[in-house]
Amino acid sequence: MKFTIALVLSYLSVASAFAPSSSSVSTRIASSTSTSLNVLLPKQTGQSALDPAVIAKYDDLPFPADKIMAEYVWVDAAGNPRSKTRTLTPDRAASVDKLPKWNFDGSSTDQAPGDDSEVILKPQAIFRDPFRPRSDGLDNILVMCDTYTPAGQPLPSNTRAIAAKAFEGKEHEEIWFGLEQEFTLFNLDEKTPLGWPQGGMPARPQGPYYCSVGPENSFGRHVVDAHYKACLYAGINVSGSNGEVMPGQQEYQVGPCVGIEAGDQLMMSRYILQRVCEDFQVYCSFHPKPITTGDWNGAGMHTNISTKAMREEGGIEVIRKAIDKLGARHTEHIAVYGTGNELRLTGKHETASITQFSYGVANRGASVRIGRDTEAEGKGYFEDRRPASNCDPYLVTGKIMSTIMEDFEAPVIKPLDKEEA
Repeated sequence: MKFTIALVLSYLSVASAFAPSSSSVSTRIASSTSTSLNVLLPKQTGQSALDPAVIAKYDDLPFPADKIMAEYVWVDAAGNPRSKTRTLTPDRAASVDKLPKWNFDGSSTDQAPGDDSEVILKPQAIFRDPFRPRSDGLDNILVMCDTYTPAGQPLPSNTRAIAAKAFEGKEHEEIWFGLEQEFTLFNLDEKTPLGWPQGGMPARPQGPYYCSVGPENSFGRHVVDAHYKACLYAGINVSGSNGEVMPGQQEYQVGPCVGIEAGDQLMMSRYILQRVCEDFQVYCSFHPKPITTGDWNGAGMHTNISTKAMREEGGIEVIRKAIDKLGARHTEHIAVYGTGNELRLTGKHETASITQFSYGVANRGASVRIGRDTEAEGKGYFEDRRPASNCDPYLVTGKIMSTIMEDFEAPVIKPLDKEEA
C-alpha cells in the first residue's frame, strides 16, 4: 500500500513539473491527489490497532522504574463501565487503602449536574492490567471504583454501596456466588451477529452451535480465548467458558467469589471484554434478547448461590427454604434483574415465565434450578436462572443476600418434577 501511494504521488509530482504553471492546473492536481488518496486509503480509520508492527513500536518502550499506570474503572448511570488513567508510584498499588481517590466529570456520564459535576472515585479492588504488561517485576493495574459525592455520599447509581450493606455483618455466612455471563458478538454494524449473513439468518436452526467446533458452528473463539486469558492474568476468578446455543453467542463463568467480590470481579470482567472487543473490532452486546425474530435463545447471567450452611450436612433444607423466600419476593427480584428481561423470560428457550416463579431439580425451564449432584449429596448450591445478561451484578447478588437472610416464613413452593417440567 505504501509503495502504491508513493508511486501515485511521484507520478503527480512529475506531471506537475512539466505542466503549465497556472492556478487551474494546480487545482486540478490537488483535486487529483485528493481523489487518488481517497481511492487508496480506506474510509474506515482506526485500524492501526490491529497492526502488530504499530503496537509493538510503543509496547517496546520501557516503563520508568518509579512509575506505574493505574486505570480507574467505574460504572456509569446506564450501568456501563468507564475508565481513565493516572500515573502512580509502585508503592501505592500495594493495597486499596494506599490508592488515592480521584474524580471525574459526572455531567458527561449522567451522574451529576453541570453546575456541580465533580464525582469522587473511591478505589475498591485492584487487578493486574492485561493490556499494559511489564517485564520489570512491577504491574500496571486496573482499579475497580465506586462513586460518591464530594460530601462522601454514594451516588444513586452506586449500586455497589447498596450491595455492600446487604453483605455487611454477614461474613460468617461465607456466601459464594458463581456468575454465568452470556453475551453476543456482532459485526461493527451492531446488527449482524458473528456467523450470520448480513440482513438474514443462519440456514440452520440452533442446535449445532452450543459448545461447538468447526468454522460452520463456532464464531468468536479467538475473542473468547483472549478475554479468558486476560481475565486470568488480571486475577479474576474465571472458571470456564463455552459457546452458547445461538450462533455468535458466548458465555464465561466467574466464581466462586465471596460476597461483594462477585460484583467487583464480574464488572471488571465486562470491562476487560469490551477492551478485548476493541482489539478485535467486534461489537459486544449484553442485551438479553438481541435477536427477537426467529427461534433463538436469549442471554442471561445465571447466578449460582451457596452459603456455608448450604454446603454442610442437611444443607438441602437450607437451600429449599432460601428458594421459598426467593419465590415470595419474585416481583422484587425481577425488578432488579435487568432490562428487557420480559423478552427473554417467556417460558420458552430454557426459561421460566417472568410472571411465575418455579423451581425444580435439573429443570432448566424453571426460575431456579437445583443440580442433580446437590440433590444426591443433600448439600451444595442452587442456580437462579432469572437474571438477564445485562443485569447489575451488585444489585443481583445484594438482593439475593438480603432476601435469603431475611427472617420471615415464606410459603412452601412445590417443585416441578420431570413430568411437569
